[in-house]
Parts: sequence; structure tokens; C-alpha cells
Amino acid sequence: MITIGLTGSIGMGKTETAKCFARKGVVVFDSDLCVHKLLGPQGGAVDEVEHAFSGVQKEDYIDRKILGARVFGNDNSLEVLEKILHPLVVKERETFIKNAKADIILFDIPLLFENGYENDFDYIVVVSASAEAQKKRVLERSGMTKKRFKEILAKQSCNINKAAMADFIIQTDRGFDYAEKQVVDIIKQIRKY
Repeated sequence: MITIGLTGSIGMGKTETAKCFARKGVVVFDSDLCVHKLLGPQGGAVDEVEHAFSGVQKEDYIDRKILGARVFGNDNSLEVLEKILHPLVVKERETFIKNAKADIILFDIPLLFENGYENDFDYIVVVSASAEAQKKRVLERSGMTKKRFKEILAKQSCNINKAAMADFIIQTDRGFDYAEKQVVDIIKQIRKY
């Protein structure tokens, strides 16, 4: 089994690239979706997150908007939340690997380098786009502001550093067909090794 870590800064096209890998038959583990499940109804992180951030639980799930308001812009609170969630996501990832029946598994991990996971995979793929394309994509998102965009970027490794540590780079600002061709080429190359 070959493992791929897929990452990229906000607005680079990582989610769509992961979907493209999935359409080409690669099994995908989505870290963001995993976190949503952990915080969702009867999720494995609900009790611990409520204990750390009293008042964020609604019925049997964590209200992510309330939680976000509590941790966004507060490094200490964010660190507490990450210490709860990251080990649970790693555990889910390990279970996923054990149960997967696939020759290639791709792990969609937004903060792969920032959390020190770069040595956990056989290959690292970084999704990239121009700064202009990135800014346009992000600012089109509901509820996004220039200030929040800058704060998110400040927490992420710069794109140049990510690209320097990648085995493969997928450029997503040249159209869907171009990105898809790169995905197909990467899968072919990986299967050759």
C-alpha cells in the first residue's frame, strides 16, 4: 500500500484535487471531514471539547460556529483544541489504513507540514495556485473577510516552503483539465515505483 499526503494552503484547490484523485480510483481520507464527525452527533471529541470549552455543546454535538468564535484569533484556545483533536484524527487515520483495501491511499491534510506529518507518508503532493487566484477563491467564500484570510495565512506555512518539500506539485490555476492531467500523471508515476 502506497500512502500520499495531500496538502496546500487555503484556497489552493486541495479539496477539488482530492476529489479528482478519488474519481481516478484512489481511496481518500479527508481530515476535515474526520474532524466534523468527531465534533458531530455522538462524535468522539464532543465530551472533551465541551469540557475544555464549556457551552459549545448543543444536544449531542459541538456547535462549530460557537467553538470557532471561541478559538479563532486565540492561540492558547486553538492549541488546547488541537491537542484534543489531532490525536483523535491520527487514531482515525490509523484505523482507516488498517481497514482500507487499496493500493494507494491519499490523506487530505490541510496542516500536514505545520503539524509535522511530512514523514508519515510515502509521497507528499502540494496543491498550488497563484496568490491572485488564491485570494480570489478565498474571498468568495461565505463569511470570509480580508482580515480573517490574513490570519489564516499567518498560521500556515508559506506556499514556497510547502512546494520545496513536495514530491509532486499540482498547479490548480490553469484549469480543471490541466489539474486532472497532473493527477493522472502522478498516479502513473507512483504506481511505477
